[in-house]
Amino acid sequence: MSAELQPVLDHIDKSTNEALDRLFELISIPSVSTDPQYHEACVRAANWCSDYLTDIGFEASVRNTEGQPMVVGHGGEASIGGYPHLLFYGHYDVQPADPLELWSSPPFKPRLAENDKNGSVIVGRGASDDKGQLMTFLEACRSWNIVHGRLPARITVLLEGEEESGSPSLEPFLKRNSEELKANIALVCDTGQWSKVIPAVTTMLRGLAFTEVVVEGPNRDLHSGMFGGAAQNPIHALTKLIAGLHDENGRISIEGFYDGVQNPGAEQLKQWEKLNFDASAFLAEVGLTRPAGEQNRSVLEQLWSRPTLEVNGIYGGYSGPGTKTVIPSKAGAKFSFRLVTGQDPEHILQIFRNHVLNSLPSDCNVEFLHSGGSPAVSFDINSDIVKTASTALQEEFGHEAVMMGCGGSIPIVEAFKTTLGMESLLVGFGLDDDQIHSPNEKYNLSSFKSGRRAWARILSKIASQSATGRN
Repeated sequence: MSAELQPVLDHIDKSTNEALDRLFELISIPSVSTDPQYHEACVRAANWCSDYLTDIGFEASVRNTEGQPMVVGHGGEASIGGYPHLLFYGHYDVQPADPLELWSSPPFKPRLAENDKNGSVIVGRGASDDKGQLMTFLEACRSWNIVHGRLPARITVLLEGEEESGSPSLEPFLKRNSEELKANIALVCDTGQWSKVIPAVTTMLRGLAFTEVVVEGPNRDLHSGMFGGAAQNPIHALTKLIAGLHDENGRISIEGFYDGVQNPGAEQLKQWEKLNFDASAFLAEVGLTRPAGEQNRSVLEQLWSRPTLEVNGIYGGYSGPGTKTVIPSKAGAKFSFRLVTGQDPEHILQIFRNHVLNSLPSDCNVEFLHSGGSPAVSFDINSDIVKTASTALQEEFGHEAVMMGCGGSIPIVEAFKTTLGMESLLVGFGLDDDQIHSPNEKYNLSSFKSGRRAWARILSKIASQSATGRN
C-alpha cells in the first residue's frame, strides 16, 4: 500500500455518517427523467451535483441540453508527465417510483433499515441505481482531496440526467464536447459485485433495442354485442402476435434473429461453471422456481451471452373498475431486446417490424413508436486497467475479483468507444437483490463503505503505476 493511501482510507472510514447525509440529500431529490412533471427536480439534482463537485475541488458546471442537463467537472493535475486522465461517468436520474403503495417508506425519503440477509441497508429510489454508486467514487475523491489537498490524477466527471429514459441527449453532447471529455479511460460505476463479499469487474454488456407497437383495427371502440365475432379485435391480434414470438423451446421465432450470434467458448463456459452460481437461489429471490428462457442453456448463459425478447407492457381497451363491454379500436405493447456481440440494434428492429407486419391480419394497421438501442460491448480481461482494478479490489475485499458479464445495457459505454475512442472500466458495488427499478430499492451499507475504499485504492494504483512508468 502506498504511503498516501492509508490516510485516505482512514478518512473514508471516519466520515461515513457525513457521507451518508450527503447521499441522502441527493436521493431525496425526485429526479425522474422520463416524466416531464419531474423536470425541475432533475434540474435541482444537476445543480446539487455541480455544487458538490465544486465543494470538493472540481471546476464544475451544469450544461443544458434539449432534455435534462448534464453536469461536467474537471479536477486534478494536467495530464502531463505520465499522469493519466480519467473520465468518470454516472447518472443522477432515477426510475419512476410507482407503484407507490408497495414501498415500505416514501421512496424519496431515504433511510437506513435492517435487512435479515444484508444487515444495514440504504432504502430509497436511486439508492443503488445510480446515486449510491456514483457517490462511492465522488466521496473517495472528497477524502483524497481533504487529506492531500489534491487528486491523484486528472479527473473529469460527467453526470447524466437521462440514462433511465434512453439517453437521447447524450451522444449529441459527447460529439459537441468531444475534445473536452476525451480521456485515457472511462470509469463507470453502474454495475455490480459478484456477491456481497466478492468484488467484480464487468467485462461484457448486452446491447439493447426497444420499440412500441400500436395495432389499430376498427375506427372507434365498438359494442361487443353488436360487433363481437364480426369485427377484428386489436387485442386478439396483438396477443396472438406476442404468443408466437417464442417457440416451445424458448427460442425467438423471428427469422434471422440469431444471425451473427456466437456461443461462448469452452474455456469461458468452464470459468463460469467454477463460479458455482446458484440458479435456484437466484430465481427464488424473486419468487420463481425454474428458468423460463432457452432450454439447455444455463442461467448465466441466458443472462450474459444470449439475446432476449421481452414484452415490457401491454395496453388496450377498458381496464378500469367494473365492466365495459367494448372491442377496442387500438391496442399496444412495449418490447425490448437484449442483444449480444454480433447483433446490430437497427437490424434487429427492422426484422422485428417485418415480422409484425407479416403476422398481423389484413384488417389491422400498425405503428411503431419510440424505437432505439445500442450494441453489446465486451472488454479484454487481460488489459492493464482491468488487471489494476482487479488487484485493488482483491486488496479491499480479500477475494479475487470475478470477471463477469452483465445482462443489462449501459449505452454510454458504446458511445464512449465510438464517439470518444475510449475504452471503459466497469466497476460497481450493486447486488442482484438491490431491487433497482422496483419498490423498496436498497443499497447495502457495506457496499457504500467498501465502494468508497475500493475507488480510493483503484485511483491510488493507477497513479502509482503511472508514476513508476515515469521513472
